[in-house]
Amino acid sequence: MPTSELPRLRSATGRWILLATILGSSVASLDATVVNIALPRIGAELETDVAGLQWTLNGYTLTLAAFILLGGSLGDRLGRRRVFLWGAVGFAVTSVLCGAALNVEMLIAARVLQGVAGAMLTPGSLALISSSIDRRDQGAAIGLWSGFGGVAGALGPFLGGWLIDVVGWRSIFFLNVPLVLVVVLVTLRHVPESRDPAGSISAARLDVPGAVVIALGLGALTFGLIDINLPLLTVGVLLLLVFVVIELRSDHPLVPPALFRSRVFTAANLVTLAVYAALGGVFFLLVLELQLVAGYSPLMSGVATVPITLIMLVLSAPAGRWAQQHGARLPMTLGPLLSAAGLVLLLRIGPGTVYFADVLPGVLVFGLGLAVLVAPLTGAVLGAVPATEAGIASGVNNAIARTAQLLAVAALPGLAGISGSLDDPAEFDRGFGVAIWICVGLLLAGALLAAVLVRPERREPPALRKAPELDTVDCVPQCAIAGPAVAPRDS
Repeated sequence: MPTSELPRLRSATGRWILLATILGSSVASLDATVVNIALPRIGAELETDVAGLQWTLNGYTLTLAAFILLGGSLGDRLGRRRVFLWGAVGFAVTSVLCGAALNVEMLIAARVLQGVAGAMLTPGSLALISSSIDRRDQGAAIGLWSGFGGVAGALGPFLGGWLIDVVGWRSIFFLNVPLVLVVVLVTLRHVPESRDPAGSISAARLDVPGAVVIALGLGALTFGLIDINLPLLTVGVLLLLVFVVIELRSDHPLVPPALFRSRVFTAANLVTLAVYAALGGVFFLLVLELQLVAGYSPLMSGVATVPITLIMLVLSAPAGRWAQQHGARLPMTLGPLLSAAGLVLLLRIGPGTVYFADVLPGVLVFGLGLAVLVAPLTGAVLGAVPATEAGIASGVNNAIARTAQLLAVAALPGLAGISGSLDDPAEFDRGFGVAIWICVGLLLAGALLAAVLVRPERREPPALRKAPELDTVDCVPQCAIAGPAVAPRDS
């Protein structure tokens, strides 16, 4: 559809498009958050240990991280609406399988398939806004997408925790079905199809070998880290090296090697790797600590971290604007340091924890650090490449963030001595303390990398010069614990 014929945001069609994209992205992002809250109940009912809970999270993250770039490429070539719909329907079907799981093995298998569906659903949300809304309104549309997604992120722990308390953990998966049904009906009726006019429908231009090899490599690493299996770890590392060779030789790689010729892009992704590894470990273990050791209910453990979301909603955009004017190095250095200080304060959590004295101070400082860091980090990634490559640069950064979380959740419990059953709160509490110090080390490493490798830049990033109003997207839906969203490739 020519740009001149695209609907304006204030039109009925524009509002329907926005509803479908917001609801689609919110279902995928909230599912990950709420599953964290449900982990202790899942462990108790399905009689699984820490490894089973690790796989409940990592089964989804593994396939999502491995295939999210391929999902974006499929949308460009086969049709963004079509792939978005495939992802939505797949997400609903796999959510039913998760909710109906009879044992942890069935739940993990369903989560793996759910990650594949999420890899088709997640990139399509922002891509549809870019391709289906008049360019004059795209900044406002993305701002609304970001804002409403942030509100959903704040409300999710309340609703999810309440459902887990009252109905049970299976309800958080079954709830996806009616929400996805709305997404599918609205998309079919109101969202136009679009694809990259320069792309080929032929699968020959898709880097399927790269996607398969990276999935196998990450899978081997995840298995190896959870089970402390050296042969599997070796296989995983070798497969990652094979992936690098494939990308160097491919004429259409998932991860274009040329992006890493930029020193700032490489530095920003190294910071992402360290920081998001810490975030993945913290959000996996913090909810378990609050429920198993401090005795919180699922609802209260979910509500406990809501201030992080609220702080990011308020402060992320101003932090992004400051970094545009003064450079990203200072906030990318200060943010991880503040978050590390917040984690040290969270070491006060234990038996008899009082929220306002022992939890809230750490949560506030930790959230402030993320608000200072995340938008400048995203701006540094986009500003390091030409505007025409902003979409794929954002996608690569997204995949690196998810991979960091995946490997952290796999490795951290073993490194901290948290293994076996969840029946000993004292043992878990000791391991939690060790894990927090490891995460503090990762955040300090991220700050050091930013201070050394990211030089001050006073120019505005090209992607933001093109549309200054887009700084409002540096917010929770694309930058919180799930990592930045995959922006659309320029057509």
